Amino acid sequence: MGILPDVAKDLHVTLSASGLAAGLLVTGYALGVAIGGPVVTACTSRLSRKSPLFGLMLIFVAGNLLAAVAPGYPILMIARILTSFAHGTFFGVGSIVATRLVPREKQASAIAMMFAGLTLANILDVS
Repeated sequence: MGILPDVAKDLHVTLSASGLAAGLLVTGYALGVAIGGPVVTACTSRLSRKSPLFGLMLIFVAGNLLAAVAPGYPILMIARILTSFAHGTFFGVGSIVATRLVPREKQASAIAMMFAGLTLANILDVS
């Protein structure tokens, strides 16, 4: 990971400790998507689809802003987990909305287009 020296510097830890710290940040995020995403989805299932999508984007932006200015590791981890809850739910709800916006024969293409945005963001390096 080419960003480990920067992580070490920002967290004021050694390079080897930053590898563990970065690994835990990735693990925390993944667990948040896998566990928190379904919980948030269940909690918002009775709402119209538009409101949760808007709220999830706000949470996602707020979590990433908090991560960007986090003064230390604990706040950074909290920001990553908060953001992951929104991520996990957004893609589930977004897939449903995408299929409802197009005719039946275009539903698979709509979902593919939605996920293409995530792929392009990673390729174009939004970090």
